[in-house]
Amino acid sequence: SVRLTRGCGLAAVDTAAANRDAVGRMTGVEPHLVAVRPARRVIPGLTDRTFLHAGPPIDWPRMSGPLRGAVIGALIFEGLAASEAEAVALVERGEIDFEPCHHHRAVGPMAGVTSPSMAVYVVEDATHGGAAYSNLNEGYGKVLRYGAFSEDVLDRLRWINQEMAELLRQALAETDGIDLRALLAEALHMGDEGHNRNKAGSMLLTMKLAPFIARAAPRPSVAAEILEFLSGSALSFLNPAM
Repeated sequence: SVRLTRGCGLAAVDTAAANRDAVGRMTGVEPHLVAVRPARRVIPGLTDRTFLHAGPPIDWPRMSGPLRGAVIGALIFEGLAASEAEAVALVERGEIDFEPCHHHRAVGPMAGVTSPSMAVYVVEDATHGGAAYSNLNEGYGKVLRYGAFSEDVLDRLRWINQEMAELLRQALAETDGIDLRALLAEALHMGDEGHNRNKAGSMLLTMKLAPFIARAAPRPSVAAEILEFLSGSALSFLNPAM
């Protein structure tokens, strides 16, 4: 909806109108966290051999050490490789496609990788109808997004993307969606800045999900484990906020 005007014989873009339209679209967004689903079922254009990463397009020879480590770990997590050597061989044969998250309406932190069977948050815009996706945060310490792929890292990934993801899916299905703009605004008033400092946001998100997780859990110990994980990491809110 950019209006063109004539000046000095040349067509000129009415930048003020274009800026108003762009800013209006951004401020009019109403993002709601509505679901947790497997990446391959919701992310547009994702195949069983497509792995998403942060940043611009990059191929294997130019990848940093942490990103290579994340790719190796994700391939083992997916069951496509049984070892580091098998994972590297698979990539070097050209059997895996690497694409930026933002080419698929997704985001991902650091050197992390989103692979097809990983669970992702689904955030929908109530105003314009669009959707965006992000994987689940692993918390602090030795994690895939920093390139670690030892057995304890993979065990945590399996728990996050299976047991925890299923409980989050059930919990969110019982809500009307979580208004992320309202939650982020409240977190900002509590001292967060929405990216590196997310302690308040993570606390607020956990509080909103807690009753639904408790009701959906098959046993109190399962709910306790998930709530302890979410509340114990100030990064829990980072991925849906992104």
